[in-house]
Amino acid sequence: MPKNAADAIIDLYQENASAWVNLRMRGQPLFEQPWLDRFLALTQKGERNILDLGCGSGRPIAEYFIAKACQITGVDGAVALTDIARETFPEHTWVAADMRNLPSLEKFHGVIAWHSFFHLKPEDQRPMFETFSRLCFPGAPLMFTSGTSLGEAIGTFEGQPLYHGSLEKAEYRCLLQENGFDVVEHIEEDPTCGGATVWLAQKMSNVG
Repeated sequence: MPKNAADAIIDLYQENASAWVNLRMRGQPLFEQPWLDRFLALTQKGERNILDLGCGSGRPIAEYFIAKACQITGVDGAVALTDIARETFPEHTWVAADMRNLPSLEKFHGVIAWHSFFHLKPEDQRPMFETFSRLCFPGAPLMFTSGTSLGEAIGTFEGQPLYHGSLEKAEYRCLLQENGFDVVEHIEEDPTCGGATVWLAQKMSNVG
């Protein structure tokens, strides 16, 4: 594994922000839409203040939610990407921050960490579930993508190593339960969604 690949994620996206935006603007179909719709179905209409962790430039995930009348707070460690999101969607809130070290934020009616949470090391993922719980109103959905087993893997982006980490499925279930979430749906390597392994959970209504 390339040395410090896990610690270089934010810098990698910062340095290649234009390439990332161009990649997302190539007219690819929104194959994530069925999952996004399942997520939204767990929110109450009129109560759609959504936190997008690892929001990138705001496209395509936040853009889809905005079109569905959601108010977005997007967080990303790459300032270049949050700047683009702010220019594109100025009526929403964009925060340049590492999701492991968030500023003070309100509670939300839904939290999503799509293809971002899995860039954290396994040891950094575990404490995030307490953060997810703290940021969710009772009944709020939480959705994130992961790997399928405990370990680390390296992909590439713009010729540079791109880190991914994961816990075991059983540990994700345990962490969700311990922090007040019920698993609504979980599919490993969903063939209809680009092979993504997706977790959709909901904060239990009796947990503050």
